[in-house]
Amino acid sequence: MANMGDESRVSNTPVGLDATIVGWGEALEQKDPGTWSHCQRVAAFATVVGEALDLDEEEIRTIATGALLHEIGKLEIPEAILRKPAVLTAEERLIMREYCLRGYEIVRKEASLQGAAEIVRSHRERFDGTGYPQGLKGEAIPLGARIVAVAETFEMLIRDRPHRVARAFAVAGAEIQRWSGRMFDPRIVDVFLNVPDEDWKSASSNL
Repeated sequence: MANMGDESRVSNTPVGLDATIVGWGEALEQKDPGTWSHCQRVAAFATVVGEALDLDEEEIRTIATGALLHEIGKLEIPEAILRKPAVLTAEERLIMREYCLRGYEIVRKEASLQGAAEIVRSHRERFDGTGYPQGLKGEAIPLGARIVAVAETFEMLIRDRPHRVARAFAVAGAEIQRWSGRMFDPRIVDVFLNVPDEDWKSASSNL
């Protein structure tokens, strides 16, 4: 993979100096504690993948911004659903799924964030076409959304969750590989699997 080199790209990637994004993030954290820090970690990991793919700096910045904002639609999801300790009902799950489109509608109003808005809308699509909200398949899914899908899953696997303990990097990688071609783009998975553990640790330590 391409070496991370200038680590400042990771620490600066979540474009947190933008007042609008900071405001959204603070509101999201207040409504659903822990979500904003999750988004920051996903943005850092998506940056690592983007660099490993040798994408240009502007595209990486767009992807990182999309990752940073991928949960922002939850601002419009009722707290009773977001924080419900029990399993969601079928109706509640449908409401929860709306957060991708709601986030897209929020972000796309900013002229400079159109690329990020597409990532917000599409990061829950699956490579095999069984995702949502549009049921996109393969390369019809924006590249940034395909990257964020891998980065988010990795972030969730390597951190403690209410129902399980954090998994080792190798175990998380094996789980992602298992879903290659179904949930994830195989090309991105292959690149992801070749990223050294040190790069993931460096990305995390910069947050």
